[in-house]
Amino acid sequence: MQDTFRHQGLRKRLVRELKEAGIQNNTVLNAIEKIPRHFFIETTFEDDAYENRPFPIGRGQTISNPYTVAYQTELLEVQDGDKILEIGTGSGYQAAVLATLGATVYTIERHRPLYLKTKQLFEALNFTTIQPFYGDGFKGHPSAAPYDKIVITAAAPEIPKNLLLQLKINGILVLPLGEGEIQEMIKITRLDKNEFEKETFLNFTFVPMLKGIED
Repeated sequence: MQDTFRHQGLRKRLVRELKEAGIQNNTVLNAIEKIPRHFFIETTFEDDAYENRPFPIGRGQTISNPYTVAYQTELLEVQDGDKILEIGTGSGYQAAVLATLGATVYTIERHRPLYLKTKQLFEALNFTTIQPFYGDGFKGHPSAAPYDKIVITAAAPEIPKNLLLQLKINGILVLPLGEGEIQEMIKITRLDKNEFEKETFLNFTFVPMLKGIED
């Protein structure tokens, strides 16, 4: 895997586009500029890797466009040392962004082939603070809870109660909510044991979040 001067120049251009689109957080933008997105997609799409659009990664899943990744990450308010649970590993790109921001990331993928492929990629890229798991995202990963932040990278039909209970007090959950073609981006902050604050942001389109696992 090579990260050429051309790739680096394309990332700089992408960061300028994200700024123009409204992404304000410089630490998020710096992480996007550092990470070779072309490592996380099929070589067929490598020439277009730094366009702001999604690409198929197999099993009916996609790598989200960089704006969506940056937007969700910005809402998470990631701090160095955060423990973050990601639901939907997919290509691994979102987890890589979170790890680059200094987080320890527990990430769950329900499609076994994607889990195995991305696990190998994390090892090859030496992302030692990312721990991938094969499992059902609706259940979360309770053995490592509570989490500072949780992010869901697929369209949730409802807010999973298991995940709310795995948040720390003052922890943040970011997810696209809705069963149709369009979802609302939601940010939930856990105020205390039984009280949560919900905020609604822009509309997006994600693949659906499904229960169970697939070999």
